[in-house]
Amino acid sequence: MTAISAPLALTGATGFVGSRVAALAGRPVRALARRPQRAQGGITWVMGDLDDTHALARLSEGAAAVIHIAGVVNAADAGGFQAGNVRGTANVLAAARSAGVGRFIHVSSLAAREPALSLYGASKADAEQLVMASGLDWVIVRPPGVYGPGDREMLDLFKLARLGLGLAPGGPDARISLIHVDDLARALLVLADAGPSHVVLELDDGAGAHGGYSHADHAGAMARALGRTGARMIPIGDGLLTGAAGVATRLAGWRGQLPTLSRDRARYLAHPDWVARGGNPVLASLWQPQVTLEAGMADTVVDYRERGWL
Repeated sequence: MTAISAPLALTGATGFVGSRVAALAGRPVRALARRPQRAQGGITWVMGDLDDTHALARLSEGAAAVIHIAGVVNAADAGGFQAGNVRGTANVLAAARSAGVGRFIHVSSLAAREPALSLYGASKADAEQLVMASGLDWVIVRPPGVYGPGDREMLDLFKLARLGLGLAPGGPDARISLIHVDDLARALLVLADAGPSHVVLELDDGAGAHGGYSHADHAGAMARALGRTGARMIPIGDGLLTGAAGVATRLAGWRGQLPTLSRDRARYLAHPDWVARGGNPVLASLWQPQVTLEAGMADTVVDYRERGWL
């Protein structure tokens, strides 16, 4: 069996990014899932989770590469983040080593760049350290804000943009980077077969090389995709953001849920610099972003409307 015909082992395949990686792979994919999934051509489902060592062994056996996307973005405490992002990564790495898988693509987050800001960022930074020490042929990818069809994370922002409004946390000079989910998926698939080793890549849609976007740029693009001329920005100071997170946390606690806007996430959102730093040129001969912000926002709005979300 040649490397190119061997399956890719994929965690997080039922999520937003992972599902697009599986759909665009163009080759056999062996994917981890906690619950039974409908049959999909080219995908072999392995039932289990990141703590199931037997399932991870089946996932990794004979794989050309592991693309590890699964993780925890919201948890009640540090233990929840550590379990999902650190222990889970350690288990996937151990399975890959035991199976003799050479190539390991680890999807982290820009939050790992500032581990003191949030429990989430700290756990992603800890997971990166495990990957770097693994002895495998690893690449760490830190995506910025990922958007596109099927994404629920930015849905509330689109709903605000439909009203001609946008939120501006992090102060007037705050900057962010963005990437369409299909561009990120294509990058991960390229890296699974080729490209640099032992590097941390911060990929985006190309705007990071020019300072990224302001929150007004982002909100304006969403508004235009929805047929409006622009968005009026609402400044969100640190105090207001923290207060809103506190209210959301209490309300979610009464319902027995985790808050969408947690105090941990509020600290992350208040940071003024989430611009990707220089990952794209490393892959320039193999991959370049194809989806512009305007086209990607239009694509996303069409999908949301088809789903009845907007």
